[in-house]
Amino acid sequence: MTTTTKSPQDVVEHLGKLIHGIKVAMMTTVDSDGSLRSRPMWTYDKDFDGELWFFTNDHTHKVDEVQKDHHVSLAYSDPTRDRYVSVSGRCALIRDKAKAKAKELWNPALKAWFPQGLDDPNLALLRVSVEKAEYWDTPNSKMVQLVGFVKAVLTGDKYQPGDNQKLDRGAPRRN
Repeated sequence: MTTTTKSPQDVVEHLGKLIHGIKVAMMTTVDSDGSLRSRPMWTYDKDFDGELWFFTNDHTHKVDEVQKDHHVSLAYSDPTRDRYVSVSGRCALIRDKAKAKAKELWNPALKAWFPQGLDDPNLALLRVSVEKAEYWDTPNSKMVQLVGFVKAVLTGDKYQPGDNQKLDRGAPRRN
């Protein structure tokens, strides 16, 4: 994979494009014994601004975990388009009493988990303020990949199938 020089804003924008359309992320939290636990979380398609949002029931084990240790990791994968994204940051539980953010993000499919909809008393949000991210993005065309592979074999250069970027946003703005 090639690593080209891009501005942090370009990387953030591309990161948002890569995440867009991937419905599920694996969220990893730190359990009380220090072990890592991962579970699928539904991602919301909105413009990425450095924060990712997830609905949750506020009485779950993951909520207990993120309140004790705010560090989380999210893994996005779309093998059909050769897109892979790893994100880490700090997670905060948001009990949005006015439900303003919840209304903005609400999708009717969420009624499967929250039958009372936005009126569910246990409904809460998890906000992940992204600190670091890395992505691997390979051209969609199998022909482009094949040409790159053949070129590497013929020239003796290492095969680099796509773009790899790292982003370090530093400490979150809030938490």
